[in-house]
Amino acid sequence: RELREILDWQIRPRLLSVEGVADVNSLGGEVKSFQVIPNPEKLLSYGLSINDITEAIQKNNDNAGGDRFTQNDEVILIRSVGQLKKMEDINDITVATRNNEPILLKSVAEVSEGALVRFGGVTRNGHGEGVQGVVLNRRGANGRATVAGVKKALEEIKKSLPEGVTIKPFYDRSNLIDAAVSNVELSLIAAVILVLVVLFIFLGNIRSALTTGMILPLTVFATFAVMKKIGITANLMSLGGLAIAIGILVDSAVVMVENIHSQVAIKDKNTTILHLVFRSATEVAVPIIIGVIIIVVSLIPIATLTGLEGKLFAPLAITVAIAVLCSLVFSLTVIPVLATLLMTKISNKESRLQAIGIALYRPAIRFALARKKTMFTLAGAALVLTGVVFFFIGREFLPYLDEGTIVVQTEKLPTISLEKSMEGDTAIQKALMKLPEITGMVSRVGSDELRLDPMGFNETDAFLITKPRSQWDAKSVPELHEKMRKVLDDFPGVDYGFTQPIDMRVSEMLTGVRAAVALKLYGDDLEKLDSIGSKIVSLVSGINGSVDVLKSKLTGQRYLNIEMRYDVMKRVGISAIDINSLVSTAIGGEVVSDVASGNRRIPILVRYPKESRDSAMAMGNILVDAPSGSKIRLSELTNITEVDGPVQIKRENGKRQVVIQVNVNGRDVVGFVDEIRQKVDSKIKLPPGYFITYGGQFENQQRAASHLALVIPLTIFVILLILFLTFQSLRQALVILFNIPLAMIGGVFALFFTGLYLSVPASLGFIALLGIAVENGVVMLSFFNQLRERGMSIESAVIEGSEKRLRPILMTSLLTILGLVPLLISTGPGSEIQKPLAVVVVGGVFTSTALTLILLPIFYAWVETWAENRAAAQRQLRMEKKAASLNPAPVTGE
Repeated sequence: RELREILDWQIRPRLLSVEGVADVNSLGGEVKSFQVIPNPEKLLSYGLSINDITEAIQKNNDNAGGDRFTQNDEVILIRSVGQLKKMEDINDITVATRNNEPILLKSVAEVSEGALVRFGGVTRNGHGEGVQGVVLNRRGANGRATVAGVKKALEEIKKSLPEGVTIKPFYDRSNLIDAAVSNVELSLIAAVILVLVVLFIFLGNIRSALTTGMILPLTVFATFAVMKKIGITANLMSLGGLAIAIGILVDSAVVMVENIHSQVAIKDKNTTILHLVFRSATEVAVPIIIGVIIIVVSLIPIATLTGLEGKLFAPLAITVAIAVLCSLVFSLTVIPVLATLLMTKISNKESRLQAIGIALYRPAIRFALARKKTMFTLAGAALVLTGVVFFFIGREFLPYLDEGTIVVQTEKLPTISLEKSMEGDTAIQKALMKLPEITGMVSRVGSDELRLDPMGFNETDAFLITKPRSQWDAKSVPELHEKMRKVLDDFPGVDYGFTQPIDMRVSEMLTGVRAAVALKLYGDDLEKLDSIGSKIVSLVSGINGSVDVLKSKLTGQRYLNIEMRYDVMKRVGISAIDINSLVSTAIGGEVVSDVASGNRRIPILVRYPKESRDSAMAMGNILVDAPSGSKIRLSELTNITEVDGPVQIKRENGKRQVVIQVNVNGRDVVGFVDEIRQKVDSKIKLPPGYFITYGGQFENQQRAASHLALVIPLTIFVILLILFLTFQSLRQALVILFNIPLAMIGGVFALFFTGLYLSVPASLGFIALLGIAVENGVVMLSFFNQLRERGMSIESAVIEGSEKRLRPILMTSLLTILGLVPLLISTGPGSEIQKPLAVVVVGGVFTSTALTLILLPIFYAWVETWAENRAAAQRQLRMEKKAASLNPAPVTGE
């Protein structure tokens, strides 16, 4: 009780003053109160009731204002002070008057120091009870800053705590934040270094490499400035967006510098560097702008995601869009200026790497141009094979994000008492702490006094404190779960499941459950729901990959029903509200007021003594006041019986429901749910009016997939429209879009061979490929058109254009891939979310680049040749028609 008082009145108020803290949820221990326990016999002797006591306390515990008056030119405020200040004041309250003699409260009730009715408790480390406070972050506040402020406040609070009292954090969200952000920061730095090295290797000139490389610090700093301005924090997803986009950020500068590099290398003495840079910049400005616009447009499906996936990935899309737009601005302005200063002397000699590339590429493109049908056939076969492989890839909502903290959720028998439940939690803690990996456990059972997080006495959330992963005997978290299952299986009647703090709360808020998959069975009859639910549990438990199967308990709670006898009640004039008020106050206990003690508020609880409410017989002897002044036993006005009833009644959409929760191990969620659906439909016959829905992560995955299925085609249409407006040719726009399925090939096979599932981040990887693949096509086709405008034939323009654009396309593609390599090999917190996206983009860019360099020129040559032949045929037809009209054929008659 003293520890709880310290938490509520010393620690909590000071933490509430910290910026970002919404509340501090206290649980455990006992909340101090003044208990007023009426003596039923004395009340009877004075003709009083429990209502007289509650009214007397409320009427004798108040202050009032009396305005003010002026005295000697000074304003004096008037107030009447009638608040209770101590327990003796409660004792001396006058309840009633008999024969001009006051009846004091202490004459009819016992006033003592006690505790409020408890609805939950906390146990720790197998040593019994403790007291905990959960600091809640205000919505929209910076979590990292809030935690830092709380830690600073706690250090100050520790100085004023009584001797022997300590504060020990058992869960600190900033550990996850720091680890995740640090992980992505390291990936970002590694990507920058790799990009700069590749630039030097490809360009073969330190000046050109430095000119291009300057785009990175400029863009990153500008992006951070814009993020700060619009309120996007540097978090796992926004920094991850930058890390993913590092290679893309350089693309515009690479195309610009590479063209300047080529022009400067062959310049004559009469041309100034300024003129060359200007001419080079204007040549590639349009394809650069169009490429960036298309990348930004391709991010629309990500930016418009809703639900949890929107919260997670919208910052990523917005950050990438900001970064590429900043990169575009600098590529068109700063980079050409730097080129005029740094790139004045460029050797005309090709680098060895470029020479090798051209030597390998020239025969390959000529070979492919000579065998167009064969190449198209191979491409078609690859696309068909990709479609087949795609259906063998599993699907899930999000990969498992390791938060670093394990939470064990347990459910016991529904009739268990709070004290017995905490005993069970302590026994579980002692057993689990024998595992070498676990150093501590803090378990919360039930709810706090304010019922902010309602749970029953049978429901427990246990936070595990473990050694660093490097010191574990278990090789992974799933292996530790298996060791814990062996321990928990020794506790009969205890169902359990594993989750994580943030995952648990987010899943519960979004879908109402805390597991990967939830089968929600709806109906009207609780017994039928319970029976069918048990059959579903047996069925689901036998499916491969199912673990921690848990069904909400519906029945088994014992009730003492106090049923009204209205025929008796109407004869004596007693209403249902009279009986309900008596039951809630005398038996249940009611806080009727509070005592102000400094800044503390001590509640006053009125309740009958335990012996008057600890059995059906004792409750039946409680007297009810009739309007006539007589007293009638509660047992005469009601039927008091002990019955079985529901543990809880959950409703959704107006129907009762029972929820079967299950986690999935070693397989994809969507395939798992499909198998459940098939077996449930074939083996369980539902009565009329009963039906099943599937929720949890599966529900999120279905929502995200539906959204993307609608938005992605619209995005592709917008990209097609932009390409058409740019090239003024529908056929050339379609040629560039041909690059998109080529990019999908690598993404699909990359997922398949890495064993990853098609999740929301993997889907976003495919979306990112839209912009990247189209950008390469824009760069190549723009140069083809420029060469043809200079008078080259289609085949000559394709061959020379392909060779000239080999280096910038290889550079942009390789830079994109290498920029993602740190995310591919990263293993820290947060890497699980970004890895599927990186895998898809790397695989897609690899095949897109290879096929763009071979198939795109062929497709362009074939389409343009067909267009020229068609135009030539139409011209010939028009000429023939014109000639026929000038020289009409002779007409013969009979």
